[in-house]
Amino acid sequence: MEAKRVLDSLTEQVQILMPSHINGSDRLFGGQLVQWIDVVAAVVARRHSGCNVTTAAIDNLQFKAGAFVNNTLVLIGRITFVGKTSMEIRVDTYAEDLNGIRKVINRAYLVMVAIDPQGKPARVPPLLLETESERAEWAGGQKRHDLRLSRRNEGY
Repeated sequence: MEAKRVLDSLTEQVQILMPSHINGSDRLFGGQLVQWIDVVAAVVARRHSGCNVTTAAIDNLQFKAGAFVNNTLVLIGRITFVGKTSMEIRVDTYAEDLNGIRKVINRAYLVMVAIDPQGKPARVPPLLLETESERAEWAGGQKRHDLRLSRRNEGY
């Protein structure tokens, strides 16, 4: 199986926040953002694996700032780590102003599993790391992977 680059599956989604996306506190409803993040992560994982995928875990989801009606949201997903059948995906969400200046409002790490036509986990291609940033993300992904395994073994 041939290795793929991080850039091969990089995914960007853009949304304009509408009143239907807003909660009772006049901010973006967190559940709506989680849905968009999950879709972006799935697209990244599908592009990398060439398979259908399923969400195995939302490993980390940090809300850093609010977003409001008429904000432009930019979600950028990239693969950070791969195992045999699983892939860790980082999705950064930005609020972009009318001058194009972006402010981070969320960072999430999700674990997606590739699924074969019979619904069983499928092997995924290795990840070709080309930059120091990609190697640093891989190292962090390896630590998060080990922590997830440890937690699973403890029944957590």
